[in-house]
Amino acid sequence: MGVGTSNFVIRWINFFTMLLAVAVIIFGIWMSNHHDGCRKSLTLLVIGLGAFIFIISVIGFFGALKNSSMLLWVYLITLCFILIAILVFTVLAFIVTNNGSGHNVAGLRYKEYQLEDYSSWFLKQLNNSHNWARLRSCLVKSEDCNKLSKKYKTLKQYELAKLTPIEAGCCRPPSECGYPAVNASYYDLTFHPVSPNHDCKRYKNSRAVKCYDCDSCKAGVAQYMKTEWRIVAIFNVVLFVVLSIIYFVGCCARRNAARSHSKA
Repeated sequence: MGVGTSNFVIRWINFFTMLLAVAVIIFGIWMSNHHDGCRKSLTLLVIGLGAFIFIISVIGFFGALKNSSMLLWVYLITLCFILIAILVFTVLAFIVTNNGSGHNVAGLRYKEYQLEDYSSWFLKQLNNSHNWARLRSCLVKSEDCNKLSKKYKTLKQYELAKLTPIEAGCCRPPSECGYPAVNASYYDLTFHPVSPNHDCKRYKNSRAVKCYDCDSCKAGVAQYMKTEWRIVAIFNVVLFVVLSIIYFVGCCARRNAARSHSKA
């Protein structure tokens, strides 16, 4: 690849990533002002990511613009570490999310999930009292359970509903308990549970309690996290391929810059 071509490509790629980084930073600031504490914990990560991308893009842009071998070396070394980090994270994400598929229950149009089906990493994170207290608080604030009675007006609609893993695990007792549903948000707990599952006694009709302390709720969160991590892992595979191509072009630009300086 020629000097002009490689430098042109690197210059414009990093110009657009600088614009992207600014957009990410603005989005992070917007998140900090428009979301509750549950999502605000992500804002520093988003803003930090945007700032990091911006700095790397500036180095790559000026390295190509000035045909600076030193700046391009810094750019390529940093990009190499990013590629390694993406590769490691992606492999770990696929390993961690390999378990847990849910169980079909007769009469239900959705699956129920069991905590012991998931990887030891998920078990460790969700059984940590500090982690779960924070997640539990966020689940209560989200009011996903309270919205069920508005989504499903009749008991028939509720029985035919396809609940999400979190709705199925946190908003209702496990089906094996045998509690009859009165409506989408209330179960008749006067019946003696037909299962020894501890979640049967943990469930309460109270909006602040529901099944938030149940293992089935933790399993629902684990399934949600598994789905999200899989999406991120697939995105990372695409990102890895794109960054590898950029890295190759950057190597050409750095080599051409070194040749230019040696000739000078």
